[in-house]
Amino acid sequence: MTFGVRQVLPWAVAGVAGATAVLARSRYERNHFVTEEVTIVSRKLAREWTAVFLSDLHDKQFGEGNQQLVEEIRQIEPDLILIGGDTMVAKEKLADLTVTRELMEQLSQIKNCRIFYGNGNHEQRLCREWETYGTMYREFLHILREYGICYLSDRTLHVGEDLAISGLNIDQPYYRDFSPAKMSERYVKYHLGEADPRRFEILLAHSPLFFDAYAQWGADLALCGHFHGGTIRLPYLGGVMTPQFQFFRKCCAGTFEENGHTMIVSRGLGTHSINLRLGNRPQLIVLKLKQQIGE
Repeated sequence: MTFGVRQVLPWAVAGVAGATAVLARSRYERNHFVTEEVTIVSRKLAREWTAVFLSDLHDKQFGEGNQQLVEEIRQIEPDLILIGGDTMVAKEKLADLTVTRELMEQLSQIKNCRIFYGNGNHEQRLCREWETYGTMYREFLHILREYGICYLSDRTLHVGEDLAISGLNIDQPYYRDFSPAKMSERYVKYHLGEADPRRFEILLAHSPLFFDAYAQWGADLALCGHFHGGTIRLPYLGGVMTPQFQFFRKCCAGTFEENGHTMIVSRGLGTHSINLRLGNRPQLIVLKLKQQIGE
């Protein structure tokens, strides 16, 4: 069977039109973030806290100097800003800290707010591969110090009477494509020590693959990212593909519960390598942490 130009042309036109529509929609989504609120209630909380959680910016800018993003955060009037890592792209020809510096400077000017920064895999790549990135990791640390950002690299800080905020470094084998290493509670404890059971423990841990380990260690709330929402999100199926080439992982985005512990996985704000988002708009998360009263 042979096909002439007249038979093929409509299909070709339809294919081009479909691809154009998909790319246009993806471009719109990548440039328009949404703000979503999650409420967490706990007896460990002595007061109400408002926190903003952002992750995986990857040098994305929403307006010049990220003014749209910063202004949205300013309007929320948070007590805490929690950054889940990967504000930059650690790739040889793309590695740059300009966007990170601008964002830290802008966020540091928000009044009555403390900022905490946990590592993603890109910050750790800057540190680990110094032969490739030279002094860039030291420059990154200098930026955080310059603007008064609390850097949680295997570190816990107590905030107020009732919060503990920790940042876990996750080593490279746990980020391997296809077959990441398995994490245990012992790994978390080795890096952070014991969780304080009297305080509400917030854990910045970039990968969502290890919720069991985070919960067993004692994280009341684990804040994760890394999977960029699964790139493309489909109804009923969720995220299609993670950066580690795992398909249809349930934990690509959303809120998860396990024996009284909660994990929130951000869809992130930026992209890298696969610069595509469909059904998966960038996300800024507002956390309302409230004291549980009564049963």
